[in-house]
Amino acid sequence: MIPAAAQNNHQCDDSQQGFTLLELVVAMAIFSIMSMMAYGGLNAVLNTHQHVGKQAKRLTELQTAFTFIGRDIEQTVARPIRDQYGDRVAALTSSNTRSGALIELTRTGRRNPGGYARSNLQRVAYLLDENRLMRLSWPTIDRAQDGEANETVLIDEVESVEIRYLDEQLKWQPNWPMNSNSSNLGNNNANSKPHQLPRAVELSVEIKGWGTIVRLFRVPEI
Repeated sequence: MIPAAAQNNHQCDDSQQGFTLLELVVAMAIFSIMSMMAYGGLNAVLNTHQHVGKQAKRLTELQTAFTFIGRDIEQTVARPIRDQYGDRVAALTSSNTRSGALIELTRTGRRNPGGYARSNLQRVAYLLDENRLMRLSWPTIDRAQDGEANETVLIDEVESVEIRYLDEQLKWQPNWPMNSNSSNLGNNNANSKPHQLPRAVELSVEIKGWGTIVRLFRVPEI
């Protein structure tokens, strides 16, 4: 005969041997839900990290581009040039139809690490080509007919570019030189001053996903 206490202990041991089928199903369901939540959270963190990385890279590209532009404009000098056709072009000009440039200028401070016998002046221009803001630079100030510009893409996904010029009366002008619709300074542009420079240049660039970025650059006094 088995004592009552021993029977009770045996029954308790049987009830603690494992989970029932229902308990197993519930536990697996809870584990699945928690796993999905953990995966979703991890995936969101990874996507956010990737997005932030892309935005940071894009921001660096934009900062570099505007540094290039600012360096060119802020080192502008009043030095007109002769183009490949021998025509005189103003020191700083907008909408040059021959080069397709939005703005074209002569700048100083050209680097010469090799110590070559050449001028420290450089002719540069900016143009919008297939939604890309590009910088052009020429090897010589006065161009030869076979001279080709070096092209550098600064910003892509550009939707529009607007440039204004601040004159001596502190009024904004849409074109430069004033009283001229062309950069060519022939007989049809007698009122233009080839050495004339604006006080400042305002650049507005509309970029996909970033909106419009506006920068103001001071032009050095002559």
